[in-house]
This record gives sequence, C-alpha cells and structure tokens, in this order.
Amino acid sequence: MSETEGQETATSPASSEPQDTTAQEVQESAEGATVEEPQNALTEKFTPKEWDALKAFRNEIPDALASAYPDKSDAKTAAINLWGVTIDPSNLLDARVSVVLMKFLRARNLSVSEGKVMFIATLRWRDEFNVEAACKEEFPQDVFGQLGHIYGKDKAGRPVVYNVYGGNQDLKAIFGDVQRFLRWRVAFMEKSIELLDLESTDQMIQVHDYAGVSMTSRDANSKNAASEASSIFSSHYPELLYKKYFINVPSYMTWIFWLFKPLIPSATLAKMSVVGSGASTIGKALLPEIDAKQLPKRYGGEAEAF
Repeated sequence: MSETEGQETATSPASSEPQDTTAQEVQESAEGATVEEPQNALTEKFTPKEWDALKAFRNEIPDALASAYPDKSDAKTAAINLWGVTIDPSNLLDARVSVVLMKFLRARNLSVSEGKVMFIATLRWRDEFNVEAACKEEFPQDVFGQLGHIYGKDKAGRPVVYNVYGGNQDLKAIFGDVQRFLRWRVAFMEKSIELLDLESTDQMIQVHDYAGVSMTSRDANSKNAASEASSIFSSHYPELLYKKYFINVPSYMTWIFWLFKPLIPSATLAKMSVVGSGASTIGKALLPEIDAKQLPKRYGGEAEAF
C-alpha cells in the first residue's frame, strides 16, 4: 500500500509498562566500582527487562561494529554517528545512545542477537546506500518540492511529517528514476529524524496524503519505489514511527489495505489508520493527536501551511 516504517515492530511502547527501577540505574564497571547510569526522560521509562537487554547489547557493540565495517582495522574502538548520536564503543554509558540502541532491541522483541543482526545490517546499508551523500544531494524542486513537508508538532511534541503523493504532481517525474526517489525519500527521513532530540522525543507522526492518486497513475516504477522504500524503512529505521495516517485514500486502496490487514503485525497495525477524504473527516482523525493550530487547514486544522 505504501512505505510503512517500522513494520517489524513487535513490542509495545516502553511507557505501557510501569517503571520500577530507581531514577538512577546503577551499573557495575569493569573495575568493580559502581557508576551512575545516565538518564533522560526516555530512558527513565525503560522497563527492567529492557535494561537487562540493553546492558547485554552494549557488550556486543564492538563486535557488531567490526562486523559492520570489516575493512576498518579500528572498527571495534572507533566511534560512529547514527541519527546525530555519537556511539563510542569505549563509552556506551550515554542516555541518547541508550535510546538509539533500544530501538533495535524493541524492534526485535528485546532479542540481543536479533537486535545485533539488525544493527549490523543497518550500518552496512547506510554505507552502501551512502546516506550522507543523499542528504547533501540537491533534488529538483519542480519534482520534489511539494512532495514532502515537515510541519508542526503533535500534542506530545512529536514532529508531524507529511507526504503528499497526489494532487497536480507529475508522478511519472517523481518515480521515473526510482533510485533518485529513494535517495530523496531517505534524505527526507533523515531530515525528519533531526527534529527528534532523543531526550524527550524519539518518534514522529506521519501523514500520507493520496488525494489525486488513481489506479492509472500507479505504474511499475511507483510500485517498485513504494516496495523498496517499505523495505528500507522497516529494516533500517526501527521504532521511529509513533503513528501513521493514510488520508484521502482512494476506495481501491482501502480495499487493498483490508485485504492485507491479516498479514500486518498487530503492533504495526495499531499505529496505522486509514482515513477518508475531506477536511472535516481528516480533522476528526488527526485533531485528537494534533492541536488545531498545528494542523494545516486542508486537513481540518487552523494553520496556514503548505
């Protein structure tokens, strides 16, 4: 139906389970001394099982880096940057690092071995795809200028990201070069992630607008682009999505969604909503999460936005 970030998620948010550890988790250092576990608003919501998994995961990070970068002799000790966070294998006691690593664990039901595999695969993919270059690439505004918007925040401070696929846009120009579209889409995702401080906010809301999209406008290229994007985001951007709304969805796409609903993991399904057309209908779905002043008028809010 569309790219669906985080489809592999199989656990519920950490906040759904009560926190019964102290505000300052204590960890034994190699010398036997105790050190305070750095905390922020997000790590304070980790459950005891999550802390146990995280501590075990930390021990695997040097080997994971060596596997991700086999050509680098210092891979086990060299720091890397992921989503604006420095991950230093010699000092992993950092709250924001904990938040990033926990995403891979939650995406794999707190399995350290499976989380490690996902982490390695993500680092390898980022190198192969050359995410850094994609983020610096200049994309034609006449093709991509109106395709994506980051506007406003939800009531909990999460950024709201809009993908507008229909309207008067030339879909053949957008999807004519599938790899260019994917580079744009990844760069747009990375730009969205920059708005997550990973201190109090580590997820976003996405709104996918299909107004103007029809069966005839979806050719092989657009289908391939959607499929590849779905694979990228579900495999390499875990637990970054809070909720996703599909709005102005054509009736045929609604039918496809319900057809494949049994195949979608329940945790992912809980994040997804298919909404009809019209500002009033869309507003009823979005306004419980997003204040009217933060929501564009075209979607039932009060904001003068794109």
